[in-house]
Amino acid sequence: MVSFLLGLAVAIGFWFWQQIRFKRKLRHLLETFGTEVSEISLPLIPRLRREISLQNQRQQQLLSQLQTWETLLETAPVGYLQVDEENQLLWCNQKAKQLLGLQKWKPGQVRLLLELVRSYELDRLIEQTRDRQAPQVQEWLHHPDCSDAAAMSNLQKLSLRASSLLLPQEQVGVFLENQQPIVEIIQKRDRLISDLAHELKTPLTSIRLVVETLQLQIDFPLRRFLDRLLPEVDRLINLVQNWLEISHLELEPHKKLNFQPVEIQSLIYSVWQNLEPIAQARHLQLSYSQSDPVWIKADKSRLTQVFLNLLHNSIKYSPAEATIHITINLLPTKAAPKQVQINIIDSGRGFPIADLPYVFDRLYRCETDRSWHSVEIDTSFALVHGSGLGLAIAQQIVLAHGGTIKAKNHPDTGGAWLQVELPAVIPNLSN
Repeated sequence: MVSFLLGLAVAIGFWFWQQIRFKRKLRHLLETFGTEVSEISLPLIPRLRREISLQNQRQQQLLSQLQTWETLLETAPVGYLQVDEENQLLWCNQKAKQLLGLQKWKPGQVRLLLELVRSYELDRLIEQTRDRQAPQVQEWLHHPDCSDAAAMSNLQKLSLRASSLLLPQEQVGVFLENQQPIVEIIQKRDRLISDLAHELKTPLTSIRLVVETLQLQIDFPLRRFLDRLLPEVDRLINLVQNWLEISHLELEPHKKLNFQPVEIQSLIYSVWQNLEPIAQARHLQLSYSQSDPVWIKADKSRLTQVFLNLLHNSIKYSPAEATIHITINLLPTKAAPKQVQINIIDSGRGFPIADLPYVFDRLYRCETDRSWHSVEIDTSFALVHGSGLGLAIAQQIVLAHGGTIKAKNHPDTGGAWLQVELPAVIPNLSN
């Protein structure tokens, strides 16, 4: 009897110990659900059932939200794709499949994005997003993949713009925009205006000849009207000629250039000499900073036209008795060829911030904050007074040389800062 009671006590103690252990596990499980156990008066098992039901509801809500976002991305007018930390494609919508030619890819496949799309620009954009830990933007001309050589010529190249976003666990999302329709509209506009400019060239030349003839036949005071008409005709002829020049540079940039060794300092100094009479009339000074002569391979006449337009722009918008600063630097790059950077900084009011993205566009003029000063320059090089083509021509010539040109405002002077970078620096040829 004693042994029976002792066994029963042991069994009851073991049962209580199991109950306490079970309740501790239930409490720990409830705490993982984020529930304050002390505030709930329900027994643990009903509480656990309730939390499991709530978690199921939350899971269903999350799944519903996920499906909603996938539906939105699937029907979005822009492409979207997402890659993991190893650049394996996780998901993409239908628009991205169309833009990048990913029709053969199926969800669930484990494939590197670069294996599916031969776009090194897109791959580099994703890597830069991880390296810089910030969103990135990239534009490029995409060439669709095609195994059929005969059909390759019929495939249309697309101008794409990609915007990346860093996601958790080193994943990256990329939005893709098709810029090709905009590019085609701009090309059609430019062709239309170029054709119009070409048609205007001959009648404008004829009008100028007529005006010159009438100048010899008509006496004062009526002749003064012809004297006023002739500069306006010349301005229209210059406008037409420069528009045609931009079009030719865009279509055949390298065919229009005659490369030869050019020393930058001497070229800029000769340009300043052409403009010096106007600069002296307004008491403007030139500050030039360069350590050693820098030689590049360039078309001397075209490059002269670039700095003629840029310096003319700086003179035009600088206040009287101001200084125009020019600095030339060799950029420290390991790759060859090196880059030479030319900075032209005036002391004017600078570019309006809203106008900075458009200052190199054709026919664009910043008239709001940069008042126009009409000046005449006696030079054989074409300048476009007030037409909005001077900076556009300079940009096309720099691009034809494989360089870049930027417009910004200098933080110290507050004036316009035009920065030109040109490649192919060659050794000093003066030795």
